Amino acid sequence: MSLSVAAVLGESARHFPDRIAVVEGAARLTYRELWTEALRCAAGLRAAGVKPGDRLAVLLPNTTEFLRVYYGALAAGATVVPVHALLVADEVRYVLEHSGAVGIVSGGPLWTVADEAARAAGVRAFQGAPTAAEPLPAAEPAAPQDIAVVLYTSGTTGRPKGALLTHLNIVMNASVTSRDLLGIGADDVVLGCLPLFHSYGQTCAMNGTLRAGATLVLMPRFSGPAALDVLADEGVTVFMGVPTMYHALVEAAAGSDRRPAALRVAVSGGAALPVAVLERFEETFRTQVLEGYGLTETSPVATFNQSHLGRRPGTVGHPVWGVEVGVADAAVEREIVLLAHGEVGEVVVRGHNVFAGYLDDPEATAAAVVDGWFRTGDLGVLEEDGGFLRIVDRKKDLVIRGGFNIYPREVEEVLVRHPSVSEVAVIGVPDAARGEEVCAVVVRREGSAPLTEGELVEWAGERLGRHKYPRIVRFVDALPLGPTGKVLKRALTTGTALPGSTGSAGNAGSTGTAATHDVPTEG
Repeated sequence: MSLSVAAVLGESARHFPDRIAVVEGAARLTYRELWTEALRCAAGLRAAGVKPGDRLAVLLPNTTEFLRVYYGALAAGATVVPVHALLVADEVRYVLEHSGAVGIVSGGPLWTVADEAARAAGVRAFQGAPTAAEPLPAAEPAAPQDIAVVLYTSGTTGRPKGALLTHLNIVMNASVTSRDLLGIGADDVVLGCLPLFHSYGQTCAMNGTLRAGATLVLMPRFSGPAALDVLADEGVTVFMGVPTMYHALVEAAAGSDRRPAALRVAVSGGAALPVAVLERFEETFRTQVLEGYGLTETSPVATFNQSHLGRRPGTVGHPVWGVEVGVADAAVEREIVLLAHGEVGEVVVRGHNVFAGYLDDPEATAAAVVDGWFRTGDLGVLEEDGGFLRIVDRKKDLVIRGGFNIYPREVEEVLVRHPSVSEVAVIGVPDAARGEEVCAVVVRREGSAPLTEGELVEWAGERLGRHKYPRIVRFVDALPLGPTGKVLKRALTTGTALPGSTGSAGNAGSTGTAATHDVPTEG
């Protein structure tokens, strides 16, 4: 049996050759044009010595060039290694060496880093998509279990690991997302503002859109005002984003009369979306937000708020088609002991979406996949009423204060409802008496009434249990964000003072570095 991710584009080009596949600024390419360019890239790669089975790294921003190279490399029979666009040269060198990539394709503002890394790793660097006058006659066939993509995890402890995703993983996840979950069709326009080097942007936005024969509108760099304009100008019908993007759009809309008239559904993933932000977005844009859940290792979608099963804000819905989700005893490592509904434990997943393991790391693979279940590292609960999955927090983010388990997300959900709070991240800081103390890192809402540390502590104490509310508050100009807009809590606990931070209701210790609200998809 043959099944290739390249067919996501190739089949749509066969069925809908004249539809617009991708929009980038003023440029528009039909499915026929994009597929032809991808096959020319495949022929160029073959001429340059890239053979079926080789791994090829790609370091490109959210541009049409990324699609040419991604589908071109797959059509040539290569495995794609997308590279995080914010890495420095030494980090890129590690990815090249660890993955065994034969080369790297890059360009634009990312070229300098790619070229330096390639020289250090002793591999070839292609500036722009290699191309040939004549396209490859047909895509190289692949088996469902063959590795299509190697995606490197964020590496919160030690070096990042290469997650092996098969052709089956990606094609199934893209198909389930676009057809079953969102009903994407020919008339839909999807905003591609998520980084394409990341699993969410790559599988759901890019592959999901092209699998359905719809139109993908690319944004090389995200900001709230710019996204608001694109949503309106391009008639976007489906928006996929992370919580910080939703926050940025709500803030942008507060100062603008522009609204996306065609928007019919919005999808949130990547991190927990505060219910207060969800409510503000739905009120502002008159569009329902559907939350989903998944990880790189689950290709990525595992659960989703599905229309036929009902929606419950604050949860991530039910397992998607062909996938099982359970909650297991987190203390038992060598086997999966499933818990009853209503009990908090580690979320575990099995099904067609679970990856093939970590590249050259059998120990990490064995620890992550137990009895066929993937251990996510997230704490969750299957609600007794309806079986909705609610993510409580990451195991590593759990704060243990005086022997009590405190889930940061629960505290954040309360604090973000304060009228003077724009964004908040809750972390644990060392405390001699209680082991850890609850610390809230807060971004004040622009134009709101002044807010002091003591006022917020008192306000929180009236709404949270005595063991839960934060005794420590840090005000910052912005929270540190990763490439997909996730708040980097590990950066808040590294011992470096946050720029622009002020105030404490106690001894908070120090916190990490800050970042802007823009979510970059290029360097």
